[in-house]
Amino acid sequence: MSDVRVIIQRDSEREEHVVTTGTTAGELFPGQRTVVAARVGGELKDLSYVLQDGESVEPVEISSPDGLDILRHSTAHVMAQAVQELFPEAKLGIGPPVKDGFYYDFDVEKPFTPEDLKAVEKKMQEIQKRGQRFSRRVVSDEDAREELANEPYKLELIGIKGSASSDDGADVEVGGGELTIYDNLDPKTGDLCWKDLCRGPHLPTTRFIPAFKLMRNAAAYWRGSEKNPMLQRIYGTAWPTKDELKAHLEFLEEAAKRDHRKLGNELDLFSFPDEIGPGLAVFHPKGGVIRRAMEDYSRRRHEEEGYEFVYSPHATKGKLFEKSGHLDWYADGMYPPMQLDDGVDYYLKPMNCPMHNLIFDARGRSYRELPLRLFEFGTVYRYEKSGVVHGLTRSRGFTQDDAHIYCTKEQMAEELDRTLTFVLNLLRDYGLTDFYLELSTKDPEKYVGSDETWEEATETLRQVAEKQGLPLVPDPGGAAFYGPKISVQCQDAIGRTWQMSTVQLDFNLPERFDLEYTGPDGSKQRPVMIHRALFGSIERFFAVLLEHYAGAFPVWLAPVQAVGIPIGDAHIPYLQEFAAKARKQGLRVDVDASSDRMQKKIRNQQKAKVPFMIIAGDEDMANGAVSFRYRDGSQENGIPVDEAIAKIAKAVEDRVQV
Repeated sequence: MSDVRVIIQRDSEREEHVVTTGTTAGELFPGQRTVVAARVGGELKDLSYVLQDGESVEPVEISSPDGLDILRHSTAHVMAQAVQELFPEAKLGIGPPVKDGFYYDFDVEKPFTPEDLKAVEKKMQEIQKRGQRFSRRVVSDEDAREELANEPYKLELIGIKGSASSDDGADVEVGGGELTIYDNLDPKTGDLCWKDLCRGPHLPTTRFIPAFKLMRNAAAYWRGSEKNPMLQRIYGTAWPTKDELKAHLEFLEEAAKRDHRKLGNELDLFSFPDEIGPGLAVFHPKGGVIRRAMEDYSRRRHEEEGYEFVYSPHATKGKLFEKSGHLDWYADGMYPPMQLDDGVDYYLKPMNCPMHNLIFDARGRSYRELPLRLFEFGTVYRYEKSGVVHGLTRSRGFTQDDAHIYCTKEQMAEELDRTLTFVLNLLRDYGLTDFYLELSTKDPEKYVGSDETWEEATETLRQVAEKQGLPLVPDPGGAAFYGPKISVQCQDAIGRTWQMSTVQLDFNLPERFDLEYTGPDGSKQRPVMIHRALFGSIERFFAVLLEHYAGAFPVWLAPVQAVGIPIGDAHIPYLQEFAAKARKQGLRVDVDASSDRMQKKIRNQQKAKVPFMIIAGDEDMANGAVSFRYRDGSQENGIPVDEAIAKIAKAVEDRVQV
């Protein structure tokens, strides 16, 4: 047999190996069970791939991003096989890997029950233990249609080969090249156990699946379109080890406890009345207090930074959004127009920037006024499909803390640096500290302006981001149509990443609106425009903070900062005087004068996550003092009234967590 020369690539190390013809990628890594696939010439391949002369081979570890996708997609195949063994009439949809797991869609007569999911999981365990081999074979379109004649959704996928989208997971099954089917084969006899249309690659056998669990089921439209049939989707998760699976399940349990929708109801902060509609929240008094505190502090900091406050209406003529380009690029995210004034289209605004441009253009501007920083808490409306609306984090109506900065090109870099520093420091003031930055660049299919302008804007943003000393991650094609952006990504208390503030550089809208200022030489010049949303939206930021703190806000944000707990009814007037004195200093202090026993009052306030409890009895009254009880149950006794009030005020001023 002739020799074949291959190169094994591990990070920056390259080793040349000579192997015999017919050697597979898996044979290069004997005994390395964490290697589940190979990247050959830049393409992912099964370990059964037969190597060709001169090829470069990189091992794919199961814990790598590609390895996790392969593990999870292989597990999705096992789940689909289990479903069809238990429910032979089930028709197969699509089963791609997703963040932390996988799903598979099925057309079945009735929705799956929790008992069905338990049976499917048990069947999956049986298949996993059998060690079935995943075997790839190339098929023609005609042969694939013949083999999958009883799978109508697979037949549709064959028909869109070459135009499949990653948005609905179709590209997992059919790409632009050849069609392939993966067979699950009995390890002893080689008999076919099950098969599926799939691009692959897959694990060598089902025994390479270390740990998995089915999570839930839901209804889902075929390929995400409301025009298509409704299918039943089963979600699952799979991990390289049982310990990682256990840690993930514990994380999900903790995340469920922190779910802002659950906490919002328990703490009486906000609700989504059916009478108003999905994605449209009302804030209750306690939620209103938190929101006002967030906004008031933000206003104060913006005033210190030289921003000027503006206000704009909620609706406008459609011509404005034609001019801005939103009707060309963003129409799907806007509410339908209202026809008023003899057929004129009016829209609820999805953005504030066009109106801020009109404020800039309301009179002549001089270079001496620049940079001009306009700021608004502006409520906008975006039509989100009902399936993606999610509490306060994905709403249909929300208020942006929106700023637009107009400056000269010479001021641009300094203003961007100042803006990003301000954004990061203000987020830190709210208790978020773990950041990285993301640089979103031009979408080649969706942009306005010249390539040269985009290159200049992108490079300026890159330099500004690098000055912060934070990790900078590329986001190719993720920019808005009018310019590149930096987004601040933040980790919360349990390690989840949230996109927070965005800073966008825009040379294009000033051009479309013909914005000008008079330069030092009297000439008319075009300003540069910086878009900046710090919270993103107040509602979403509220939800992030609520989950970050698990409802136990720091004192300055807490809706009730302290509650007086009388030992007996005789002590209520004393604590009411304490509360009145504290309120005169701007503190939010209540007294629990209910008929509940003292211990129940304490439990109630612990559930309400109140930072401080102020307890008073006979001895306290005699000494002009109170006892201070903290969230963790610890207590300080005999604190003079003025000192106790000062203690609360200091915690508010320093924005500390207690």
